Amino acid sequence: MERKMRWCQLHLQQVGLYSWLHSQALPFSSVTNESFEIAAKSLEPGGTTAGTSLTLLTSHPLEIPRGHGTHTSSTAAGREVQGASYFGLAEGVTRGGVPNARIAVYKVCWSFGCSSADILAAYDDAIADGVDIISVSLGFYFPIPYMEDPIAIGSFHAMKNGILTLNSAGNSGPYPYSVSNYAPWTLTVAANTIDRKFVAQVVLGNGQVLSGLSINNFDLNGTTYPLIWGGNAANFSAGASPAIAGYCFPGYLNSYKVERKIVLCDAMVTGSQILIANGVGVIMSSSFYSVDFAFSFPLPAAVISNEDRVKVLNYIRATENPIATILVAQGWKDVMAASVVSFSSRGPNPITPDILKPDITAPGVDILAAWSPLAPPSIDPKDTRRVNFNIISGTSMSCPHASAAAAYVKAGHPNWSPAAIKSALMTTATIMEPGKHVDLEFSYGSGQINPEHALNPGLVYDASEADYINFLCKQGYNTTTLRMITGSNSSVCNSTTPGRAWDLKLPNFCPGRGRWPANSGSLY
Repeated sequence: MERKMRWCQLHLQQVGLYSWLHSQALPFSSVTNESFEIAAKSLEPGGTTAGTSLTLLTSHPLEIPRGHGTHTSSTAAGREVQGASYFGLAEGVTRGGVPNARIAVYKVCWSFGCSSADILAAYDDAIADGVDIISVSLGFYFPIPYMEDPIAIGSFHAMKNGILTLNSAGNSGPYPYSVSNYAPWTLTVAANTIDRKFVAQVVLGNGQVLSGLSINNFDLNGTTYPLIWGGNAANFSAGASPAIAGYCFPGYLNSYKVERKIVLCDAMVTGSQILIANGVGVIMSSSFYSVDFAFSFPLPAAVISNEDRVKVLNYIRATENPIATILVAQGWKDVMAASVVSFSSRGPNPITPDILKPDITAPGVDILAAWSPLAPPSIDPKDTRRVNFNIISGTSMSCPHASAAAAYVKAGHPNWSPAAIKSALMTTATIMEPGKHVDLEFSYGSGQINPEHALNPGLVYDASEADYINFLCKQGYNTTTLRMITGSNSSVCNSTTPGRAWDLKLPNFCPGRGRWPANSGSLY
C-alpha cells in the first residue's frame, strides 16, 4: 500500500450544470486540499504543447474557466488541510481520496470548447508518462459512435496499456438516455447526495419562514429590507412587461424601483441582474433547482419552490410595505441521503443498450474542495471575491471520488487489469434504495462506491482487449472501423455478424426479455 500512485486528471471546462459539494460517505471522502504540487501540461487547440511545468494550484467551481481542474484534482488526491471552509460554511478538516498520490493534469478545454485532438494528445501523454488511473470529468451532450468519440478512443488505448479511465456520467438528468461516456472499457460515475444540504431561510415580514437552497454566506444580521416582485419593477423603457420582468432578465428591471430591495424572481438567475439594478438580495423560485443541490451567488440569495413563491407573491400583494430578510445558509442533515441527484444523467445506454450505464455512483453534491484564487467563487463570472475552497456540484465532482477509490484498489493490487479494478468497485458497491429512485439502476448502476470492500471483492469479472474487440465486431464494426478505435493494423474482425453484448465479461448487463446473460468471473 506504500506504492505511490501516478494520477492523471484531464482538466476540462465543462459547459453544463454546476453547483457545490462536500462528502463524508466514504472512508477517505472529506474532500480537498488547499495546495498541492502537480505536473501541469496545457495543450493548445489542435493538440500542440504550450508548455510543461511544476506549479502550485488552488481550487474553483464547475462551469467557470478556472478552478474545475483544481477542484476535481484536490478531491481525488488533495493533502489534509485543517480549517478549510467556504466563507465559514462546511468548516473542518478536509482531504482528497488518496492524498499521497502524484497528480498529472492535462488541460484540454478552453472557453470555446474542447478539441478532440487535445483530448487524444492528453491520453497519449498520460500513457507515455506512466499514469495508473485516468479521471475524465468531461463528456458530450449527445451520443456519438465509439469510433468518433475521442474519450472512448483514448480510454481504449489506455486500457491496452493497463490504465483504467473513469468518466463523469454527465449533468443532463433526470432524462433517460442522457448518460455520456458509455464505452464498456471505462467506469462511468453518476452523482449522489451526501448527508448535508445547505439551506438558506427567507423570513417574511408577516412571520412566515420559508426554506430554500443556497450556499449563502452573506449575513444581513437580521435586517429586513423592502421586498418587491420583479414584475412590479419592469423597465418599460427597455421594452419589458411585468410578465417578462418577473423573470429578472438582464436589463429588464427598473433600478429605481429595485434599489435597496430584495427581489422575488420567477426563475433561477445568477444574481448579477439584481446587483446591476442596485438590489440587495434575491429570492428565486424553481421546481428543479430547489430540490437537492445548491448554488453560490454574489449576493444574499435563496432558491425556493414554486409553491413557496406563491406564498411570497401573495404576501407582497396583500401588504402595503412588504419586507423580508435572507438568513445565512446552514448545513442541515439530509435524511434522504444517499440518493442520486436530479441532474445526474441517466441510462439506458444510448449506443449499446445491452450494457448498463452508469456503472456506479459517488458523492457529487455540495462538495468542498480546493479552488483557484483567480476564479470567481459563485455562478456570477463578475464576482470579485476570492477563495481557496469552494463548494460545487456535478458528476465532475463524483468522478474523482470514484477515481480515488480506483487508485486505492490499484495500490493494493498493482497487477490487476483495468477491468478487474472496475469489477471490484462495482461488485462491492453499497446497494442504493430502489424506492428513492424511479430510474433504479439506470440512475445509480451497481450502487455507491465502497473502497474498503473493493480491496477484497472475491469474484472479479476480467476482460481483455480481445474481449472488447469481439464486442465491437458484434456491434457492427468491420476491420476498417475497428482500427479507428484500436489504432492497430493487427486488429481484425473475423466476423461481422451482429450479436448481443451479453458475452462480454462485465459485472452488470441489461438483459432482454426473460433471459439473463451467462457470464463467468474469476476469484481474486
